[in-house]
Amino acid sequence: MSRKLFFLATIALTALTGLSSLPARAQGHGGTSQEQQACSRDASRLCRKDLGNDGAVQGCLQANRAKLSRSCSKVFQSHGM
Repeated sequence: MSRKLFFLATIALTALTGLSSLPARAQGHGGTSQEQQACSRDASRLCRKDLGNDGAVQGCLQANRAKLSRSCSKVFQSHGM
């Protein structure tokens, strides 16, 4: 999985598991808590069946780009996706 794909998947999953209040570096990946929170509702709403599978959540979010919230869409754009 590419670094960008892994980054976005971990943003969504970390926010959903309640770890988003920890500093991003302490969690072992590069997403800020704001970026994680920006996509957590979208992941929960659009990709519930894929939660727990980083690659599947990221793929699901990308497949649903037109349905993403403005804040989550900006996270994808800021990482060149």
